[in-house]
Amino acid sequence: MMLRAPAEQTFAAELAALAAVDTAPRPEGWRLSPRAVRAFVLGDAKLHVSRKFYGDDPLIDRCIVTLMSNRGLLLVGEPGTAKSMLSELLAAAISGTSLCTIQGTSGTTADQITYSWNYALLLAEGPTRRALVRGPVYEALESGLVCRFEEVTRVQPEIQDVLIGILSDKVLHVPELADADATVFAAPGFNVLATANLRDRGVHEMSSALKRRFNFETVRPIRDRRMEARLVKEQTAALLAEANVPARMGDDVVDLLVTAFGDLRDGVTAEGTAVEKPSAVMSSAEAVAVGYAATLDAHYLGSGAVGGEHIARQLIGTVLKDNPDDGKKLRHYFDVVVAKRAKNDERWRRVQDARRELDR
Repeated sequence: MMLRAPAEQTFAAELAALAAVDTAPRPEGWRLSPRAVRAFVLGDAKLHVSRKFYGDDPLIDRCIVTLMSNRGLLLVGEPGTAKSMLSELLAAAISGTSLCTIQGTSGTTADQITYSWNYALLLAEGPTRRALVRGPVYEALESGLVCRFEEVTRVQPEIQDVLIGILSDKVLHVPELADADATVFAAPGFNVLATANLRDRGVHEMSSALKRRFNFETVRPIRDRRMEARLVKEQTAALLAEANVPARMGDDVVDLLVTAFGDLRDGVTAEGTAVEKPSAVMSSAEAVAVGYAATLDAHYLGSGAVGGEHIARQLIGTVLKDNPDDGKKLRHYFDVVVAKRAKNDERWRRVQDARRELDR
């Protein structure tokens, strides 16, 4: 058993159902047609395919079109806006696997992206195909897959630029091999799908040459509170099911959680009260994490019923993890917004009861 299965395993039945009825035109090398890929991501009630991405539906169409083209796709946005999840879903639907992935870090090297060598075989045989260790880009080129490159701007610029020739010419040269094996041409279906956080743009700016090889698409936070509440409820329930935890958040608690996150994210409440926005990421992904942790708290350490106090405890930990100054902002939110709501609403009174934990 694994803690988290990749999308192609988690949604294997849905992918099979879409493939069984998929008669639309399909680009060479793709497992599903663009229409079926869209249905996989955005859902299809007739085929019992669940919606997995909540937000800008036209964004999905643009992403699919880009992945059919001769340019790579770069998803940018604030942390927690489901860029990685979206890249995984698209790769799973298009290529049948989302595991051809590079996780970008400050220590990522060119051979981790393209290829390296089994040094025991290299010493015994010299540079041969058998001694070659294929990196994700090599595998994607050879097999016609979508290669995911997570956090591309965390990688050193000279390493990022390894992608320039690959995206331009769709070819990888291996000069150490004999002429017949020295060039790997891209099979149909190959492309690169990268992600980058807007907060990381100052880490390693991409070169102009590399930017020209990508189409940029911005994944924005969910603005519709009802849609965000549905996302939080469904994804929290899925996490709890995987953990074999029977407890669930009620709709009223989900609404409270989404409201608090929206207040702090936007810097203003529905009543028009201004609040200071914390520097911590207040994304939908963080809201799911808070909801999941709050439910675990209630199930294992409480009565099993999730209340405002469970949400508040996890919310405090989320806001305070980045910047100590965020504590002042959260105290202001409790003292001005939560305290007022607590006078007339039992849910918020239970949130206010957790205020004392901020002073410990």
